[in-house]
Amino acid sequence: MKVGLVGFAGSGKTTVFNTMTGLHVPVGFGGEVRLGTVRVPDERIDRLSRLFTPKKTTYAEISFCDVPGEHGAEKKGLSTKSLQQIRDQEALCLVLRDFDNPAVEGAPDPLADLEAFHTECVFADLEIIERRLARAQKEKAPPQEVAMFERMKGVLEDAQPLRSVPTADLDRGQLKNYVFLTDRPLLVALNTDESRAAAPMPEALAARIAALHAAGLVLSASVEAEIAGLPPDEQKAFLEDLGVTESALARFIRAAYGLLDLISFFTVGEDEVRAWTIRRGMNARQAAGRIHSDLERGFIRAEVIPYAVFIQYGSEHAVKEAGKFQVEGKDYVVVDGDIMHVRFNV
Repeated sequence: MKVGLVGFAGSGKTTVFNTMTGLHVPVGFGGEVRLGTVRVPDERIDRLSRLFTPKKTTYAEISFCDVPGEHGAEKKGLSTKSLQQIRDQEALCLVLRDFDNPAVEGAPDPLADLEAFHTECVFADLEIIERRLARAQKEKAPPQEVAMFERMKGVLEDAQPLRSVPTADLDRGQLKNYVFLTDRPLLVALNTDESRAAAPMPEALAARIAALHAAGLVLSASVEAEIAGLPPDEQKAFLEDLGVTESALARFIRAAYGLLDLISFFTVGEDEVRAWTIRRGMNARQAAGRIHSDLERGFIRAEVIPYAVFIQYGSEHAVKEAGKFQVEGKDYVVVDGDIMHVRFNV
């Protein structure tokens, strides 16, 4: 999963990047895109790895991209360059400033910043749609396509994000050549000062985030970045002093997985124990394609053991003896924690 950290200058976006990745990149240098990858902690992978003692253990990963913010008092909006960098991301995390920053004029106003970002994204999407509709008129495009773009235009003119349109009402398969910012999953991170690190999201902001079909979390990046740099056994005590029970990264991962409706299935063996991330509702054949396109193309069947069942019996042989071994076809809907072996023929 590729997540773009976005926000206006002075929001603490790069500090959030350091918090999530454990890196120590300097703050306040605009123009440079920074990348960092973290593994997704999963106790199930840890346990499976202990049981199989494989040559390699591979966790799911999240890649963070620190997209440069806009600088200068006259640049509250987003430039063409920034918009393109944002479009390159699979999901967006908007960092909102909720702390005093001497380098930024004015008191923090996270709700206003959220509205400004949303408005910029709406205008950017409308521009794409209006250009396409103008071309469609000249090219005599299929009426179904024109109707779809007109529908999206109406949603945006009502100041609603495209992500608010249900899948049943918008065939996103026909939009693969387009990148709409308001259709990207959005997680809003309220970056506050240390004294409010454990405080809930303000009601008005939480309501607006929900109305935009987004998710939110609160963190104090400046202090949590320092904690993230400590040895793991020391982090817990410092987090408790803040009044939080989990690291910012753990909270982010949980929120992101919930927002994107992601689950993990596992492949196991002596060579490798590995987690694979898919969208909830994917069938066995589609999940096989995450491993390799050949497995999807030549799919025959999936041999499945739910994680809890495997742990209960301790081995594949014991699972089979207990009659709990599942042989599933291509339409089987993969469940979070499934241990899966794909049989295929190409």
